[in-house]
Amino acid sequence: MANYAIGDLQGCFNEFHALLQQVDFNPSKDHLYLVGDIVARGPDSLACLDYLYTYQDSITVTLGNHDLHLIANYFLNKAANPKDKLGPLLRSEKFPAYIKMLQQQPLALWLEEQQVFISHAGLNPAWTIKEALKHAQFATDCYQSTHAHDFFNHMYLAHPSTWSKQLTKFEKFRYIVNYFTRMRFLTPDEQLDLSYKGAITDSNAMIPWFNHPRFKTLKKDIVFGHWAALEGKTSHSHIHALDTGCVWGGKMTLLELSNKQRFSVNSTNFVSFN
Repeated sequence: MANYAIGDLQGCFNEFHALLQQVDFNPSKDHLYLVGDIVARGPDSLACLDYLYTYQDSITVTLGNHDLHLIANYFLNKAANPKDKLGPLLRSEKFPAYIKMLQQQPLALWLEEQQVFISHAGLNPAWTIKEALKHAQFATDCYQSTHAHDFFNHMYLAHPSTWSKQLTKFEKFRYIVNYFTRMRFLTPDEQLDLSYKGAITDSNAMIPWFNHPRFKTLKKDIVFGHWAALEGKTSHSHIHALDTGCVWGGKMTLLELSNKQRFSVNSTNFVSFN
């Protein structure tokens, strides 16, 4: 039995399938952890979700921003962005079943045996792993509840600058979801910055979340995706970036969780930034 984690698929099914073949993935005995952003921008989101649906007992997803956006659009009856290339998926008779499957997935996971924390965008340095899992469960309960529509309706409002008990349940939901699915940089006063997406430089006031001093002492392994510009590099041996930009012409990357060996396949996509 083996446990694997794979970075953002974003509709790149051919590369996903090739990567599974490379490690001889066997869904009858192995388990696959996908770090989110299963859909959008790539050529075949439908095939990706069809595979997940077929082997859902052997696959766990920590939802990404694109996945939550897809679910939100479904609940709010909003049209998809044409750039996301979701037409075949939206027309599939199985689409409601795929949404239900995604809705059952968590925001974060702790794998006790491997001592690995997994989420789409990483770990807020203000939270311990125990606190992060508690927050993730709160948000998961929200989007799995009978009031999911209301939470999705509030998901895109302004990010609360600080956490407090006085926040409404909708603000708490939004705060938590943003850290787990959209986080890249933190401000000097350790607040989440959702506007800056530039390069990491020594002179930049914004710091990547994983360069926070706390992670020098927290030696648990953290696995995340979301940030293709990192090209899989964080400069920390215990913090593993798995989004290597397959949808943009880079690679798709898999991590074997027990020994941290990496495998990758090159993208076959025609890269377009339109």
